[in-house]
Amino acid sequence: MGEIEVSQQSKETQSQPAAKSACGVPKFEAAEVLVREDIMQKAKHLAELICTTEEVKQYQEAEKLIQKHEHVQKTIAMLKKKQKEIVAFESFNNTAMVEKIEAELDALQDEIDNVPLVVQFQQSQTDVNYLLQLIMSVIRDSVSEKINVEAGRAEDPDSCSD
Repeated sequence: MGEIEVSQQSKETQSQPAAKSACGVPKFEAAEVLVREDIMQKAKHLAELICTTEEVKQYQEAEKLIQKHEHVQKTIAMLKKKQKEIVAFESFNNTAMVEKIEAELDALQDEIDNVPLVVQFQQSQTDVNYLLQLIMSVIRDSVSEKINVEAGRAEDPDSCSD
């Protein structure tokens, strides 16, 4: 396997003992931890594979259609404008106008939420997010299982605190 890359700063601090948690696990600053090149390559390959899934393709297609849909784009622009108006009237403590604009904002949101293309786009976003969460869960669970098995312990990592 490839060597772990270490920054110059990390090389200088290697002679010093690393701070340890209550469980004796070394603590590292985020800037000190560099990922092995082979792991980064696998992560990039996984990202490429994810981009070939049907969920991502549907998301990309729905996004293109949303961008071209004139009514949806105008409604989105109006939503943004109304949100800015609310912020402005809140700064003036004008609750009557804030309530009026919030009602207009709600009506615009209902309008856009009832456009089938928007519903399709939102569903595709949900599908891609679910896929990514599933992949992250598999990676997390696999690493946790491997760590616990190799360490020869059945202890829950959550029981290890600072």
